[in-house]
Amino acid sequence: MPDAISRPLLQVHELTKTFGSGRRRHTAVDKVSFDLAEGEVLGLVGESGSGKSTTVRCLMGLEVPDGGDLDYDRIDIKRPTRAERTRFLREVQLVFQDPYSSLDPRMTVRQLVAEPLAVTRACPSRERLDRVVETLELVGLDASHLDRYPRAFSGGQRQRIAIARALVVRPRVLVCDEPVSALDVSVQAQVLNLIKDMQRALGLSVLFIAHDLAVVRYLCDRLVVLKDGRVVEQGTREQVYGDPQHEYTRALLAAVPRLDPAEERARRDERRGTAALAV
Repeated sequence: MPDAISRPLLQVHELTKTFGSGRRRHTAVDKVSFDLAEGEVLGLVGESGSGKSTTVRCLMGLEVPDGGDLDYDRIDIKRPTRAERTRFLREVQLVFQDPYSSLDPRMTVRQLVAEPLAVTRACPSRERLDRVVETLELVGLDASHLDRYPRAFSGGQRQRIAIARALVVRPRVLVCDEPVSALDVSVQAQVLNLIKDMQRALGLSVLFIAHDLAVVRYLCDRLVVLKDGRVVEQGTREQVYGDPQHEYTRALLAAVPRLDPAEERARRDERRGTAALAV
């Protein structure tokens, strides 16, 4: 976790977004505020309908907020200049939830991963292929995959391609919108480990959106808990998991599946045995 005095890289202040009008008016995000520091992994947590994805869509310019401030490293995200918008798109990258719909099936891996380089002009055209191959290798793929189409890959591999597409421009911030929820449980851990490894290796700041508190506990330094579009609790991982203050947070934690006591003891004994052998 970064030093507590680190300057916030991303600041969201009293963000508000409504949909509809009159009696059908619905406030999806209601004065949400949080910061993301350099090198931090921040979890944005809540059930479906809590406002997580709407917050992300406002942040990425896919929705226009009704109120509040969005700032990234001295850029007003709501009113950027053309140069600031280009820098923001290069430095803040989004990984979508569903790897089956987020990758254009008509494009090869070469085209998919290289596209952000062309849009943001992150490197000269003569260097793009080398950058694409280098990034594919970072996520566990290689040059042999360049001319294949998304249909040739499993869900976990597709999400690796999506992560490569985000990382190819060497961003400072990775926004992950429930990136493992559409994957089989057996594949989720692989993708989570990949995100964790990339965060450490590249010094990324990560905003990780999820409804699964077990996933967030593994990955995140701090948590922001949303309910009905509002922040009901935020704090370090240890604070939120060790001493949750809001009843909604306690209910979310109570819903996390737990091992039975015998299995928990067996795992503790196994870890102790491994530690003793290491000594």
